[in-house]
Amino acid sequence: MKLFASLLIAAALAVPALNAQANAPQAAAKPDLAKGEASYGAVCASCHGADGNSGSPANPKLAQQHPEYLAKQLQEFKSGKRANAIMSGMSASLSDQDMKNIGAWLGSQKAKPGFAKDKELVALGERIYRGGLADRNIAACAGCHSPNGAGIPAQYPRLSGQHADYTASQLVSFRDGVRKNSLQMSQVAAKLNDREIRAVADYIAGLR
Repeated sequence: MKLFASLLIAAALAVPALNAQANAPQAAAKPDLAKGEASYGAVCASCHGADGNSGSPANPKLAQQHPEYLAKQLQEFKSGKRANAIMSGMSASLSDQDMKNIGAWLGSQKAKPGFAKDKELVALGERIYRGGLADRNIAACAGCHSPNGAGIPAQYPRLSGQHADYTASQLVSFRDGVRKNSLQMSQVAAKLNDREIRAVADYIAGLR
């Protein structure tokens, strides 16, 4: 009888422990760089370059970008939070782990430097990027993206050396309400005119 009672008590104690184990969140799988490279090569390389350094001014350079930021953008393309017909299609078949793998591999690649092209606008671009425009309550870009454009991991993307055409197009998209996945950027871009957008985009292209 005592043995039976002991077995019942042991079973009763074991149930909560098993339930707790079953309900515990599984540890997130670490990014797999080899799988990331393979997925990138199959899905992304044709537009963004074999090593993430896009040769087309319309397509962003992705090399050395923060992995968490890249995964977040892919998730938002897939969900429709960030609207882009091409990228929505490309991301549709990717799992969250695929996105993490791709982001990690791109983060391990070296970004090639860019350069500013418009000497007349670059001074204005530097002024906006480094100091903002206080009279219009426009914050300095450097406050979030850092003075050298390296950004802040997981929060604010790396901008250094990005194609000016791409940066300008994204600022216009934020300003015009086409890109809606960053309220902060929409508020900043809403205060910039076309000339100021071109200026800051050109300055960013030469940051290193």
